[in-house]
Amino acid sequence: MLRTIRNLWRLFAIVRTLARHDALGPLDQFGAAPGLVWLVRLISRRNVPGRPGQRLSKALAELGPSFIKFGQALSTRADLVGEQMAIDLSDLQDRLPPFDGLTARDTIERELGRPLHDVFASFDNQPLSAASIAQVHLATRTDGEEVAVKILRPGIERAFERDLALFLWLADVAERAVPKLRRLKPREVVGVFAETVRIEMDLRMEAAAATELAENFAGDATYRVPAVDWTLSSQRVLTMEKVSGTPIDDREALLAKGHDLREVLTRASAVFFHQVFRDGFFHGDQHPGNMWIDDDGNIVAVDFGIMGRLDMKTRRFLADMLM
Repeated sequence: MLRTIRNLWRLFAIVRTLARHDALGPLDQFGAAPGLVWLVRLISRRNVPGRPGQRLSKALAELGPSFIKFGQALSTRADLVGEQMAIDLSDLQDRLPPFDGLTARDTIERELGRPLHDVFASFDNQPLSAASIAQVHLATRTDGEEVAVKILRPGIERAFERDLALFLWLADVAERAVPKLRRLKPREVVGVFAETVRIEMDLRMEAAAATELAENFAGDATYRVPAVDWTLSSQRVLTMEKVSGTPIDDREALLAKGHDLREVLTRASAVFFHQVFRDGFFHGDQHPGNMWIDDDGNIVAVDFGIMGRLDMKTRRFLADMLM
């Protein structure tokens, strides 16, 4: 009973946050918690500036990492939410408020068991990018090599476990209260989401995935995976070679640099087909924030927290469907 009351209070807080940003549209669409939505709407703001996707993006960012991750997933599903909302939700991919640089330094020293100055000759307190689970800082090793250091957000594990418990409860409620949602298998969806996120929160898994992907493309200049520095990596810290490039969705910048867009797309498609059909091991989070184009027109990949595998039977089945 106490757990139910606690979950109801959290649900009220979530709906109130959505209402404050005038972002209750998705709940209206699915007919979820109609009584609660009606009650909160009575005291909520109306006509908040911005498109529905922009308002929802801001609300999810305020609600925290789990909801940000959910919004990131929606941003790749234009078939479900519409093209404009998917574009607006893409702001959640790598443009989030960072945590303090001093906290990042403390995490590195605690994880690696050494003072920061013994590990890096320089460390930029201002992160290069900040996402839902971690953020990336540029640094220089003591040997002069420039690297990118990915660091988990403090307290991220506890925050996700708390939210995942709520999601499971909401999935149960949804299946009972809104029968038409059962076909979407909400409990199974939450289960897959939980498994994926738990893997992402161990950066050693990402390091292993990047290493395997790099080995699969050894000798192929069209696809570049930054090298992992295993000596400066742990569960909460991942140190990799510094790479750079132009985001693959920045069309004007690519044209300004003289890239042939048809060739870029051809290479990107070939890389993905190699991953899926040749290797059965593929990058599972290929939104534009994770795919860059270098000066030679080659694909540069980053962020290997979500990967996928396909056995030979499934690969043959997919190939038959494509043919």
